[in-house]
Amino acid sequence: MSVLDASNGFQTARLIPRQSPARRIGQSTERWCAMTTMVSQADERTISVHQEHEVLKKLEAAGLTGDLAQKVVDSKDNDLGKKVVRLIQNGGFEPTTSQKCAREIMGKNFFGVEEAIKHFGVNPSRQQLAALSEIPFSEAVLEQCKSTHVLVAVFPLSILDIRGKVQDKSLFYKRDWCNKEAFAKDHGEAIWQLVRKTPVDDSTSKNWQEQQALLDKDDETPSAQVMVYTIIGHFLAIGERLFEKLNVRTSSVDSDGFHVYVGYFDAEGLYVGNRWGNVRYGLIGVSAARKFE
Repeated sequence: MSVLDASNGFQTARLIPRQSPARRIGQSTERWCAMTTMVSQADERTISVHQEHEVLKKLEAAGLTGDLAQKVVDSKDNDLGKKVVRLIQNGGFEPTTSQKCAREIMGKNFFGVEEAIKHFGVNPSRQQLAALSEIPFSEAVLEQCKSTHVLVAVFPLSILDIRGKVQDKSLFYKRDWCNKEAFAKDHGEAIWQLVRKTPVDDSTSKNWQEQQALLDKDDETPSAQVMVYTIIGHFLAIGERLFEKLNVRTSSVDSDGFHVYVGYFDAEGLYVGNRWGNVRYGLIGVSAARKFE
C-alpha cells in the first residue's frame, strides 16, 4: 500500500507494508487487554481521580514537595503512607508520650482516644484532648494492672448515646426501662479510668455495704456510664466480652434508689438492671476501678 508524502514540497510515493490480519488482531487484542486492565484497576479504586487531584493539591499547599512525596513512595511496607492514613482517620489526633507509654504497657487492655474515634465516632474537642493528654496513673500501677484492668479514655457519652451508636450490632439486651432514668442520660466527663475486668473477689452474695468493705483502699466503684462505656468499647476493639456470666453493681442509682448493675454480656447483649442494695444476690458482684493518684 502506498501514500503520498508531501514533505519538502515534493510528492513522493512511500510504501507502507501491509499488516497481516493476524498482526492487526494481535494488536487489537493487546489494546483490549490493556484497556480491560485499566478498567479493572479503576473498579478497585476507593477514591475518584478528581478526589485524588484535590488531595494532591491540598498536600502541596500544605508543603508537600517532590522529595517528600518520594519518601512516601520509597517507604518500606508503605509505613509512611499508613501513618498518614491513620492520622486522617484519627481526625489529626496524635498520641502524647504519656499515652504511647501507657499503650505499650497495657497492650490489648487499652482503649484510647484512637479507639474512641474509631468505634464510637467521637470527635474530640481541644479541651477533651487536653484533659486526656496525661495518664493519671504511674507506670508501676499500669504494670501491676496490665492483665487485670482496662485503661479507658472515657468520653462524655451517655448509656443511651452508646446504645444508639451500636444499635445495629445488637450489643444491648432489649430493655427500655432506663430510657427516662437520669443515670442513663448522664454523660460523665472526659477522663481516664482504670477499670477492673472482673468483679471484686468474693463480692457476690453480698449487699452493697458488704461489697464496699471488700474494696482495696486504692479502689472505688465506678458509675454505670463508665462500666457500659468500658464493656462495649473493649468488645468493639478486641472482641472480648467482659462480665459474660454474671453482673456487677455500679455506683449509679435509679430514681427509686436501687443500685444499677450491668453484666451478663452474652450473645443477647449487655444487660442493664437494678436491684435494692441491701439485698444479697448470688450473681451480682461489685465493680471496681483504681482511684487517681
